[in-house]
Amino acid sequence: MRLKDKVAIITGAARGIGFACAKVFFDEGAKVVLGDVMTDIGPDAAKSLDPSGKRAVFVKCDVTNPADVQGLVDAAVKNFGGVDVCVANAGINAVKDFLDITLEDWNKVLTVNLTGTFLTVQAAARQMVKQGKGGSIITMSSCNAVMAIPTIAPYVASKGGINQLTRAASISLATKGIRVNAIGPGSIATDMVKMVAKDPAVKHAQMARTPLGRYGEPEEIGKVALFLATEDSSYITGQTIYPDGGRLALNYTVPVKGD
Repeated sequence: MRLKDKVAIITGAARGIGFACAKVFFDEGAKVVLGDVMTDIGPDAAKSLDPSGKRAVFVKCDVTNPADVQGLVDAAVKNFGGVDVCVANAGINAVKDFLDITLEDWNKVLTVNLTGTFLTVQAAARQMVKQGKGGSIITMSSCNAVMAIPTIAPYVASKGGINQLTRAASISLATKGIRVNAIGPGSIATDMVKMVAKDPAVKHAQMARTPLGRYGEPEEIGKVALFLATEDSSYITGQTIYPDGGRLALNYTVPVKGD
């Protein structure tokens, strides 16, 4: 129980990587507050961890709204006494040719992904400073912070910004005992990825760029988050860890089974 008696808040936690982080933390003894705009499935996600609500609760949280973000922190304090770990995971994407991207597309992705991460990190850090016990903050970057895909320009720009935001926050908060790190996943088998992977050409392209030859599972990202949330990573801050199946190390495509 590496997170026994710890309190964690997670944004974008109703499904996918966010829910996987919440579950891994919960299984390791943490009390978790799941934040998301998806009020249709969010409450059930929390109840699937703990029907009693004694160690897991859901809070509606639009990370672009400072009041909602503060409400997520306040819910952790009210229900569980504070915040020890924060995972700023909420994010969206927009797929368009570069010349077709509108200012609305750009602003929407950047506001959710980058501004939302900033607001979440800042609110969590303020609470941690108030508590005086330090803490761990984890942002969700992507291997696309480094490797660009031309049809998702706002997304890759936002993830590159998250890497730098993570570094800046880590330096600012180091003297407060708060560590700030990022996770940069590769192709992970979330519902969205599974949907697009039904197209054989898409799946082929994704496997061709992944040396390990498979999708990562959301739980595998949750386990990286667990490492960063615990004292196992006590001397790590300002870093981005890339659980990407070897994608960043690759400078060519690899043979895919069935070729």
